[in-house]
Amino acid sequence: MNGESLNIEQDNLAKLKKQFPNLFTEGKLDWEKLKATFSDDINFANERYVLNWAGKSDAFKVLQVPTTATLKPLPEESINFDTTENIFIEGENLEVLKVLQKSYYNKIKCIIIDPPYNTGSDSFIYPDKFKENKADYEKRIGEKDEEGYLMKEGMFRKNSKDSGHYHSNWLSMMYPRLFLAKNLLKDDGVIFVHIDDNEVHNLRLIMNEIFGEENFIASFIWDGGRKNDAKKVSVGHEYILVFGKSNAINEEEREIDPTLWKERKEGIDEIYSRYELYKKQFGNNWEQVSKALQEWYKGLADSHPSKNHEHYRNADETGVYFPSDLSGPDDGRKNRPRYEVLHPITKKPVPVPARGWRWEEPRMKEELKKGRVHFGIDEMSIPNSKVYLKENEYQAPSSVFYKDRRSSSNNLKQLMGEKIFDFPKDVSVIVRLLNLVLRENDIAIDFFAGSGTLGEAILELNKSKKINSKFILVQLPELIEEDSRAFNAGYKTIAEISKERIRRVIAKIEKEKAEKPDMFDNGKQDLGFKIFKLVPSNFKIWCSADISEENLVQQLEAFTNPVNEGSPEQNMLYELMLKAGYQLTDKVEHTGNYFVIANGELIIALQKIDDKTIQQIIGAKPKKVVSLDNLFTGNDQLKTNTVLQMKDAGIDFKTI
Repeated sequence: MNGESLNIEQDNLAKLKKQFPNLFTEGKLDWEKLKATFSDDINFANERYVLNWAGKSDAFKVLQVPTTATLKPLPEESINFDTTENIFIEGENLEVLKVLQKSYYNKIKCIIIDPPYNTGSDSFIYPDKFKENKADYEKRIGEKDEEGYLMKEGMFRKNSKDSGHYHSNWLSMMYPRLFLAKNLLKDDGVIFVHIDDNEVHNLRLIMNEIFGEENFIASFIWDGGRKNDAKKVSVGHEYILVFGKSNAINEEEREIDPTLWKERKEGIDEIYSRYELYKKQFGNNWEQVSKALQEWYKGLADSHPSKNHEHYRNADETGVYFPSDLSGPDDGRKNRPRYEVLHPITKKPVPVPARGWRWEEPRMKEELKKGRVHFGIDEMSIPNSKVYLKENEYQAPSSVFYKDRRSSSNNLKQLMGEKIFDFPKDVSVIVRLLNLVLRENDIAIDFFAGSGTLGEAILELNKSKKINSKFILVQLPELIEEDSRAFNAGYKTIAEISKERIRRVIAKIEKEKAEKPDMFDNGKQDLGFKIFKLVPSNFKIWCSADISEENLVQQLEAFTNPVNEGSPEQNMLYELMLKAGYQLTDKVEHTGNYFVIANGELIIALQKIDDKTIQQIIGAKPKKVVSLDNLFTGNDQLKTNTVLQMKDAGIDFKTI
């Protein structure tokens, strides 16, 4: 009871909604739909097939606002900071995606995200500010408490289903992030997005709009197990929508690696083990080996993965195979080849199939010579071709799969020592998705990192396949509830949980490596990660839209000394690398008074500069040089000469 009298208007609307739910959009009566339903005067404004929502134009504005933020390196929190190519970034993901646009444009092979499902209890950020000063920026990035942690208030809003813009808020949050994410993908890159029934319909529509409907690849349905508390239907599934930046298959890559978009069949290793066992037992008596294999299949439970391959029931010196029909296909062709084939034992002709042979006679002779034709015990039966399991180990993934989601919570609990995160994604499911597309040196990113599942999945994938793929994780340092187990265990933010998880996975693999070095590829695996934090720029920003008498001196100072007081050299280095279009993992060498980036492509000068240093830099023949302008203070002639010499040497020279 709220102590108020009956709201007649709301009561009538509730009755109308019960009878005509189609007349309501996001809980509000849609007058155009009402007129169309009960009137002959039907005229929808701007009638066309388009996804629209309240706030879509604002979402575009947020998308287009550039950021001056940067990433601060935290080597003391990292593992193998100077050599690793894995990255963890603390910060609001929309700003981080903007920061990464230049350096990682068209560089990412795979994006896997698990965004808020908009269940009605989610809290998330959605855009509402499009013009801001530094103070507003810092407030939006997150007010901090006394210990420097982001405060929850002001960062998140609970998107209740009672909100009049319930779906619109979620769309406004997702749209700019997906748009920027697409820019990062390589031309053959792929994005996987986890979602459930609350927003799968809207997600499909905005992804159609951003990625192109023609680039939709599939919708995986993950059956995670039955929920016994359901009132009507036990909904145990969720979706993983898959889009490509382009749906065209890279035929060169497919030729090099035919396993792209394929997964290895389950249960085949057990078949190989049985084959080897029976071969030792019966030698070259292939008939006996085949019989033993067939009896083994019969004894398997229907749920055993090897049971799906029991048609591979025969064996010879090459391996396990199944006999495939050698008849010509039923394609209406009348002049199929018909020729004599002799049984290898009786030397008598075998029957010719009614539709003729599948192969022309030269091909048949070649296959007979290779021993790839399966004959019966005598000439009375039609022979078959041998299709070997080892040549058919991979298959296209099924769009529907089962994996009990409870196991992911148990595995994370075991790793972390106690349950500190609810509903983590399953590492084995993520590995399965990555395995379809990720190869040597490819980068995968998750900008809704949560507990860091993608990081663990990449490390496990690299270990099992002995490759070196890389991850970028982005997670807001969202405060943890003070009455939670995670808080009591010493974690203050979700980002802390994610970082600690990766540290523990690395420690676990290091231990395995020490105990079983043969499992690893000569120490090739990258067991480290660089940590960065989203922060305001190290440089003063000229803001022409905010000039007043009070701040004019401060604005002019940006021209004479652009560096913010107290900005560490390493922070400036990484900011300039990013803004020059170089990656956070590009090699950095400190030479004399300057830094050499990416094996000499870029040189950044942040310390003392003189004519000798200039000559050394020009002699290194970089593509680009960036220097602090204040290094030339009091020596205009040196700066003028430097500009001319760099130009003559074909070097792109910039000062800041």
